[in-house]
Amino acid sequence: MKIPNVMSADEAVKLIESGNRVLIQGGSATPQALIKAMVARAPELRNVEIVHLHTEGECGYTEPEYRESFHTNAFFIGGNIRKRIGDTADYIPIFLSDIPSLFREGYMDLDVVMVNVSPPDKHGFCSLGVSVDIVLSGIEQGKKVIAQINPLMPRTFGDAQIHVKNFDACVEIEEEIYEMSFVDPSETEKAIGKNIAGIIEDGATLQMGIGGIPNAVLTFLHNHKNLGVHTEMFSEGIVDLVEKGIVNGSQKKTNPYKIVSGFAMGTRRLYDFMDDNPEIEMKDIAYVNDTAVIRQNPKVTAINSAIEVDLTGQICADSIGTRMFSGVGGQMDFMRGAALSKRGKPICAITSTTLKGVSKIVPALKPGAGVVTTRAHARFVATEYGVAELFGRSLKQRAVALRDIAHPDSREELDKAIFERFGSTISV
Repeated sequence: MKIPNVMSADEAVKLIESGNRVLIQGGSATPQALIKAMVARAPELRNVEIVHLHTEGECGYTEPEYRESFHTNAFFIGGNIRKRIGDTADYIPIFLSDIPSLFREGYMDLDVVMVNVSPPDKHGFCSLGVSVDIVLSGIEQGKKVIAQINPLMPRTFGDAQIHVKNFDACVEIEEEIYEMSFVDPSETEKAIGKNIAGIIEDGATLQMGIGGIPNAVLTFLHNHKNLGVHTEMFSEGIVDLVEKGIVNGSQKKTNPYKIVSGFAMGTRRLYDFMDDNPEIEMKDIAYVNDTAVIRQNPKVTAINSAIEVDLTGQICADSIGTRMFSGVGGQMDFMRGAALSKRGKPICAITSTTLKGVSKIVPALKPGAGVVTTRAHARFVATEYGVAELFGRSLKQRAVALRDIAHPDSREELDKAIFERFGSTISV
């Protein structure tokens, strides 16, 4: 099918005007050609608000020299803008599942949406590929949509199909999809992965993010059976389990036999696996992260990370004290969804210490730290020293259980904190 409204990136971004709000597709789908063309217009633009989940690659619009032209309000803080928070960028605290309602219910108007999509098929449908998440709702509500038509974007299904007629400007460009390479898990991460794998049941539905610990968990699941995947994001560690038949989705109640996700990040191997694969359904994040949907699946096992956990089970995952580091994201969507699932397991997975040797299990969170998962929502905390089960336990019982999975060098200090707080013997 012939692509309408074809123009250069420089021409396309002229749709952006001063005072506009612009949504940028994020993750591995971040449309770099459009971003660079937009930044090149900085001298003629003023007060343009940029909104997005975390993006990958260059983000010139956050440079201090362009503060009169652009200001960013991020729904999740990626490493590329972290140092700009409090300067040319700010953070909007929000559950990932709630973001589409900002657009659909009129809380946040979008003047321009910039996306990175596959070429249209013979019927005129392009694919949002590796990132549907909040972008589908943005396209629905955005006044103007600029599409980077990219033959390297994998064609995915579910909610990913968008007709080319929805684009006000199309830029044909071949641009590599951002790849996140993986290193082998450390020995500590392997120990955590083994501990978590030990409590994952056959027939479970998995939610896990990206990084060393989730990858380590996946390597210990090769003797499991009939696993399913319903996750806000996935990476290529899943591919091996699918190819071996370990992940088949046969026990799922929603979207059985399908891998359901909002976005994906990995290497070209993952993107090739996703391309034209009907087993994968990339869905609107309002659906993926809906606790009413999540809970319908059996034994939902949600694995999320944290910055620190206090002795009562309060989980800080978005800030280091008052300094914002990442965001709320979908952690609570899945921690609660897993808790509501029959025999579900919401798990917080952490190394016992930071790289500097500071304990991540602490008597109290740092002043100003954000409680992403409350003590009432916390059920399992895993480190390389074991898994603490908190559900149904008193504050003192929780404190002792968490002490027991802390680094040995930290336990004396935690013992003292437990005694001072509860005023009695530390044994349970």
